[in-house]
Amino acid sequence: MPDILSLHHVTATVDHAQPDLDFCLEHLGLRLVKKTVNFDNHHVYHFYYGDERGTPGTIWTTFPYAGYGVPVGIKGAGQVTTTSFSVPAASLAWWRQRLEAAGLAPADDETRFGEAALVVVDPSGLLIELVGSDADTRTPWTAGTVDGTHAIRGLHSVTMTIANPGPTIAFMEERLGWTNAGQDGARTRMTVHGGGPGRSIDLLHNPTAPRARNGVGTVHHVAMAIGTGEEQLALREELLRAGAGVTEVRDRQYFTSIYFREPGGVLFEVATMAPGFAVDEAPDALGRDLKLPPWEEPHRGSITAGLAQVRYRA
Repeated sequence: MPDILSLHHVTATVDHAQPDLDFCLEHLGLRLVKKTVNFDNHHVYHFYYGDERGTPGTIWTTFPYAGYGVPVGIKGAGQVTTTSFSVPAASLAWWRQRLEAAGLAPADDETRFGEAALVVVDPSGLLIELVGSDADTRTPWTAGTVDGTHAIRGLHSVTMTIANPGPTIAFMEERLGWTNAGQDGARTRMTVHGGGPGRSIDLLHNPTAPRARNGVGTVHHVAMAIGTGEEQLALREELLRAGAGVTEVRDRQYFTSIYFREPGGVLFEVATMAPGFAVDEAPDALGRDLKLPPWEEPHRGSITAGLAQVRYRA
């Protein structure tokens, strides 16, 4: 059984780069830990946000596709439809005031598994939750716009909308080592390594949901963390033997990845913990400069000429 450690990151397709940066840095108070490009389309930014070092389990990443003709996506079955971040439970009222002052419209979301939450829509239409949790002991990033009393600790979980959760539950248990931790209404919570913030995925059973379509304002995939490249290769071989369609190992510069779809249609990634975001810039300088993988360096001039100009506090 593979030793999946936690969530690693969540990646979404967004619209314009500047509003995305403003929302994540100024409103959510995350750190920009890497400014690079989409390795499959080097004229599109790839922003990584997280804690001080971009620790796996805290990372939210975006592809700003404005100007490339990507249509607005459809949220529905076979997709991560909500991304949840963990904050101290007592800070939810503070977050409501903060988001309202920014001209956003936070709303109470359903309380489930004993935890209250706020939901807000980001500039591209993504559903972002802040879940109040007193079980999260991770150290937050506090050199941004939010102090340590209220700051986001990292990813809490994601919600996957699934038309028929049975095969997804079985796949996650039998192939990936997740545990069915119980139900709350239409939700089934899957956990790994004991569960808790950063180690949970909720399956929302909705047989009437429209079929999801990737596009602007939708989550592209959710990634899980695995310890080493050797473990990743072993998992890949097991998935292939089980008949799953899984990619070759792909070098993402800051980790290596494999991709495959679970039976409900959600795109999963399994990514290594190492080498991390300090591989090409000092920890105190993360996110300041445009970083390209070695194979893209010869094209730096044309790449930078095609990217939108952005401003932000690194």
